[in-house]
Amino acid sequence: MTQNGTSDPALPYPFGCADRLEVDNAYGALRQQETMARVRLPFGEDAWLATRYPDVKAVLGDPRFSRAATVGRDEPRVTQQQLGTGILSMDPPDHTRLRRPVLRAFTARRVELLRPATVATANELIDRMESIGPPVDLVEHFATPLPVRVICGLLGVPVGDQDLFRTWSEAFISSTSLSPEKIQEYIGNLYSYISGLIAQRRVTPSDDLLTAIVQAHDDREEITEQEMVELAAGLLAAGHETTVLQISNFMYVLMRHQAEREKMTGDPSLIPSAVEELLRFVPLFASSTFARYATEDVRVGGTLVRAGDPVVPSLTSANRDPSVFTDPDRLDVTRAANPHFGFGHGAHHCIGARLARMELQVSLETLLTRLPNLRLAADDDQELWKEGLILRGMKSMPVTW
Repeated sequence: MTQNGTSDPALPYPFGCADRLEVDNAYGALRQQETMARVRLPFGEDAWLATRYPDVKAVLGDPRFSRAATVGRDEPRVTQQQLGTGILSMDPPDHTRLRRPVLRAFTARRVELLRPATVATANELIDRMESIGPPVDLVEHFATPLPVRVICGLLGVPVGDQDLFRTWSEAFISSTSLSPEKIQEYIGNLYSYISGLIAQRRVTPSDDLLTAIVQAHDDREEITEQEMVELAAGLLAAGHETTVLQISNFMYVLMRHQAEREKMTGDPSLIPSAVEELLRFVPLFASSTFARYATEDVRVGGTLVRAGDPVVPSLTSANRDPSVFTDPDRLDVTRAANPHFGFGHGAHHCIGARLARMELQVSLETLLTRLPNLRLAADDDQELWKEGLILRGMKSMPVTW
C-alpha cells in the first residue's frame, strides 16, 4: 500500500527514449495528480518521483531532503555504479565549505570580464569553420572547443590536454555508454591528472582557479586533499560537458523553430531571454538523477514522504508545468517570467550558472550573426545523437550555411 492509499506497483523509470530532445507524455499525466508517483529506476531502491513545479522546488530547496543521506544507501539511479561522494553528495555546511573556495571565480563581475575573450574565441572558431567550408561538424569545430577553452583558462588547465580529459570526463555522465570498470579507470586517470596539476601549482602558483583551490587546502585548511582533487576534477568535467551539449542542442531546436530564430536574428537583444527559454525548454537530462532522502516525515503536495524515503525530482517535468509556464510546450524566446530549473535550485544550484549563461549567449549571438543561414546538413539525424548518457546531446552535427 502506498502513501496515497493505493497498491499500484512502482512505475518503470525513466520514461520513453533517452535520445533526442522529446519530453515523454507520461510527465504531463503525472503532473495532473496531486500526489507523487512511485517509480523504479534500473538500479537502487524504489523512489518517489516529483513532477510538479512546486514539489520539485520543495525537494530541492527544503533542508529536510538530504543528498548526504545517500551515502551508504542503495540510491535510486540509472547507473550500475553508485553516484559516488564529493560535493554532489554533501549538505551544508560541508557543501558550503567546498563551494567557498571557487565562488569568487563565478561572480557576475568575473564572468563578464571573460566575455570579450569568449567572443573573440567564438569568432575565431567561425573563421576556421568558414575556411574549411561546409559541411562542418558544429560539435567538433565550435560547440566543443569554445567551452573547453573557457574552463581551461579559468582553471589553469592546458588546452592541449583536452583530448585526454574530454575522454575521461564521459565517466561523470555515463549511464550505459561505459562499463563500471572503464568508468573507474577514467575517473582514476582524471584524478591522477588533476593531482599532477595541483603539484605544479604548489611549486609555481598562478592566477587561476586551481591555485585558489590549492591555497584553500594548503593555507587555510578549508578542504582535504581528496576533496580538492574531486572538486577540481568535477569543475573541469562539468564546466565544459554540459555547455558543449547545450550549444548544439540549442541550435538544433532553433533550426526547428524558424519563427523564434528569426525573432532573435532580427533583435539580438532577445538573446539573453532566449537562452533562459532554451534552458527551460530543452530537456538536458535523460532521466531524473541525484535523489534526495527525507530526514523526517515531510508532506510534499498531496504525498506524505516518510523519513528515509528517497525522492527523485524531475527538472524536465517541472520546466513544463502549466501552472507556472503559460503554454509550456511552446518555445517562446520572448518569454518574460521564466523561473526555470535549468541550473537546479537550492544548495546545489549550479555554481557555474553565470559562466554557462555567458558562453551560451555568446555562442548563439555569434552563430546567428555570422552564419544566419546555418542549417543541418543531414536528411536524417537519427544517428547523430549520443547514447548511454545521463545527459542528452549530439555526438556530431554536420551543418551548412
